[in-house]
Amino acid sequence: MRRRWRFMVTMIVALGLTACAAAPKPPPEPAAVPVPAPQSEQPSFTQLGIASWYGKTHDGHQTANGEIFDMQAMTAAHKTLPFGSVVRVTNLANGRMVKVRINDRGPYVAGRIIDLSERAAHELAIGDNGAVKVKIERYTSDQPGS
Repeated sequence: MRRRWRFMVTMIVALGLTACAAAPKPPPEPAAVPVPAPQSEQPSFTQLGIASWYGKTHDGHQTANGEIFDMQAMTAAHKTLPFGSVVRVTNLANGRMVKVRINDRGPYVAGRIIDLSERAAHELAIGDNGAVKVKIERYTSDQPGS
């Protein structure tokens, strides 16, 4: 019995020491070769200013390009950008960005540069105050057919 007891204690100690041993180190990875970063695309149009949004009162009405306005679509009104242009709108207060398609003209309130659909405004977290400072950028790679 004593022999069996000694054997069991020896095995427990041996297993405990094995479990505490460090795992073998993997071979070192080859040194990374620096790869030049690709040239990032520059916007073809940039504008800073105040964005506002419109929703229920215009929902279902015709936009300047002939579409029916859908307040849940990712669309916007801009005074000069061509219809169908896709722009990135970034909320400068929180860094959120959305892509919207221009399908209407406006805004017609002084000092504002873009009117967003209700959904786009929600995605940017504009909130109930209805207006926020934004950056608008138009990239060639975002345009339909590019």
